[in-house]
Amino acid sequence: MDRTAQLTARATAFETACDPPATPAPPHVRAARVLEANWTGRSTVPSRNLYPHQWSWDSAFVAIGLRHVSPLRAQTELETLFTAQWADGRVPHIVFNPSVPLDAYFPSPDFWRSSTAGRTAGAPRTVQTSGIVQPPVHALAVWLVHRTDPALSRTRGYLARMYPRLAAWHRYLLHRRNLGGAGLACVVHPWEQGMDNSPCWDAPLARVTPAPARSFRRADLDHGAPGDRPTDLDYGRYVRLAADYRDGGYRDGGHRHGGHGDGGGGGGFAVEDPAFNALLIASELALARIAEELGASGAARRARAGRLTEALVARLWDGRAGLFRPRDLPGGDTLVPGRGVSGLIPLLLPGLPRDIAAALVRTVHGPHFSLGGRTRLVPSYDLLGEAFDPHRYWRGPAWFNTNWLLERGLRTHGEKAAADALRAAVLHLAGTTGFAEYVDPYTGEARGASGFSWTAALALDLHHRGSAPHERQKLDKSPQNDVSASGAGTFGTRDRGGDLG
Repeated sequence: MDRTAQLTARATAFETACDPPATPAPPHVRAARVLEANWTGRSTVPSRNLYPHQWSWDSAFVAIGLRHVSPLRAQTELETLFTAQWADGRVPHIVFNPSVPLDAYFPSPDFWRSSTAGRTAGAPRTVQTSGIVQPPVHALAVWLVHRTDPALSRTRGYLARMYPRLAAWHRYLLHRRNLGGAGLACVVHPWEQGMDNSPCWDAPLARVTPAPARSFRRADLDHGAPGDRPTDLDYGRYVRLAADYRDGGYRDGGHRHGGHGDGGGGGGFAVEDPAFNALLIASELALARIAEELGASGAARRARAGRLTEALVARLWDGRAGLFRPRDLPGGDTLVPGRGVSGLIPLLLPGLPRDIAAALVRTVHGPHFSLGGRTRLVPSYDLLGEAFDPHRYWRGPAWFNTNWLLERGLRTHGEKAAADALRAAVLHLAGTTGFAEYVDPYTGEARGASGFSWTAALALDLHHRGSAPHERQKLDKSPQNDVSASGAGTFGTRDRGGDLG
């Protein structure tokens, strides 16, 4: 029996009354079952009802956890996503499953019209996608998946096939999305940043005239509580931005150097976001490792990661607030108000100046986020902010992917006790909430969808990684000696050393 089958097989029910009840499966087994239930044959949906297609950064997080039970499936997850890559290099944030009815999710393929509206940008003709992107976690995920089973990866030519696709993806972000001219990548829609409904977007979105409510139907309210989801007003603005970008042929560039044209950005939304750029930097470092594994030099990519880190600090660091803030280019090229978890994610970077890393650690534990004090996981928004809401989508609830990133950041900068405590909290809450999409940061109450794929995947990763010293190595260190997979099959228990810290 292979490893996936071992983990997902359910205990046989006892047939006689005198037998004891079956022991509940341990959390890591239940996490593997979530991923099995959400697997479509080539990729994993975030949740069967609310999100029935493939999402970009979800698949990266899924692969990071899935590698521990099936490295082959983890590789397939990312390969499937990149088959939908556009000729200009962008990786779309949704790859649509043609077997899913159009009314199951909005915006659906007939809204995005990728094969026609995106023709100039090189959208694929054989698969329908959205036209916007999501945070670039992919090179980091590809490297971690490779490290779990390097023998399988080499046999399949995995890195050699993925490297040029990842390089094209980074080129797109570094050149087409350098709208501020300082080197950082811009997002042109809140959905691209991933933290869709954050109060940090309230000021930039206020400039956007919402699409009429009668012009679209929200499928998300069929599966999620209205109190947990974005308001109709916010959703109308999201739709307007996406429609304007589509109608502009998915072109980038109108906001370069802080300009105020619509430029395909739709309504003047162009933001340099700290989390998006921190993940780009982390993936540049991972791409350097991949290049070296393939026999090339990673020096240029490490140098670029260093320059991007300097730009991140120069452009987005707010020393008074003790965290990074997004920069709103059309809004006067200014930092946006509010404290979001996005401003803490750069803690992931090993090249961050020591004083800034220390300040971020203080902010994580301070009154605005209160990790280890009032909150069990780091909330998505400032506890003291007027817009804080512990239940509404990205306006206060704690999310497992951001806490996974912060756990790695704390560990990277030597905060072992805090990282261990956060790891334990993530594992506990993921298991007790049925792998919820997100939770109330005070109580740990499950919110959003249940059986959520990245929650299960990242809990699996934390379960397997633990806090061993070799897991804390820095992103920019040289690779350790490879350890081949045990056994000749695709599945099995494998060495997990050499992961990026």
